[in-house]
Amino acid sequence: MQSFPVRRNTLVLGVTLLILAIFAWAGWANWEYRRQEAERLLANAGQGELVPAPDGGGAQFVTPLMGKIAPGFTLRDLSGNQVTLAGYRGKAVMINFWATWCGPCKIETPWLVELRQKYASQGFEVLGVDTEGDDLAQDDKAGRAKATAAAAKFAAAEKIPYPVLLDGDSISRDYGGLDDLPTSFFVNRKGVVVAAQMGLTSESDLANKIEKALAQ
Repeated sequence: MQSFPVRRNTLVLGVTLLILAIFAWAGWANWEYRRQEAERLLANAGQGELVPAPDGGGAQFVTPLMGKIAPGFTLRDLSGNQVTLAGYRGKAVMINFWATWCGPCKIETPWLVELRQKYASQGFEVLGVDTEGDDLAQDDKAGRAKATAAAAKFAAAEKIPYPVLLDGDSISRDYGGLDDLPTSFFVNRKGVVVAAQMGLTSESDLANKIEKALAQ
């Protein structure tokens, strides 16, 4: 007579645990979906893309940051000094993401040196944001030291007169991710992005974008 209640209680307990497990799984699945969706939205928040140019002259880089205040940042330069974007308010700034292993960057750098010298007196500066260690862990001190040495060697060889900033990967998401290098953002004196460029273009095209930033 006692066995039936025991079996019944066991069955009730099993059903209860099953229901609780289903609710727990549903809650986890919902949380996981929300987490993945939040990461997707964050990753795409400033994502730029290449689209056909209106004049049919090839592709142009379009970024949601256009017409908005450029995301602020604080990075260290090759001398270990902290450099902030806010510190250049009042100047036109070209934020140039690059790396020493990037072939197009090596072609572009001499142009940037010349353009910086040409427009510096008008209140223009280039910030060369190095992405050399974008695939390195934050605690990989040896790897990051090697990346810094490579950036310093390149800067010395090219006689780069503008600040070279390290750990560019830490701010790449704020600027839409770096699908291609070089990628540059042209910021006017008020800190607003007025032009952008992904990939190698021409020195004259860069000059036009610099003048646009200086004029606004």
